[in-house]
Amino acid sequence: MLRDAGLRVTDTRVAAIAALHVLPHSGVDTILDAVGDALPATSRQSIHNVLTDLVAAGLARRIEPAGQPGLYELRVGDNHHHIVCQRCGAVADVDCVTGHAPCLTPSQTSGFDLAEAEVTFWGTCADCSAAMAARVDAGSPR
Repeated sequence: MLRDAGLRVTDTRVAAIAALHVLPHSGVDTILDAVGDALPATSRQSIHNVLTDLVAAGLARRIEPAGQPGLYELRVGDNHHHIVCQRCGAVADVDCVTGHAPCLTPSQTSGFDLAEAEVTFWGTCADCSAAMAARVDAGSPR
């Protein structure tokens, strides 16, 4: 994958890709923690550089939900979207709204040649909903 994208294969890049397979929608610190066990000398800046390289090569995607640091994933090229929990910040993938890229067509394009739409849905994840319901059932305020 790295060679096909014209990137050198390094331990840090391989470890970061492996971490993203297991931990999609993760930030630099989460990836650093995951890589740190195998490569304890790896710095935060090194992980940041690797992720930047992966995004530039089209191997990873960076998303920036409002109020969160940049998150990275390996799912690229399919114009999918995301749903974010407003309570805990959990992120999940949402396939294209209509199955076509772009999923949404604006009322006007201002002369732009439309390539894709990026949509973020916001709500409450199942775990947070269950926790809120349990608190309500126990008589505690939300």
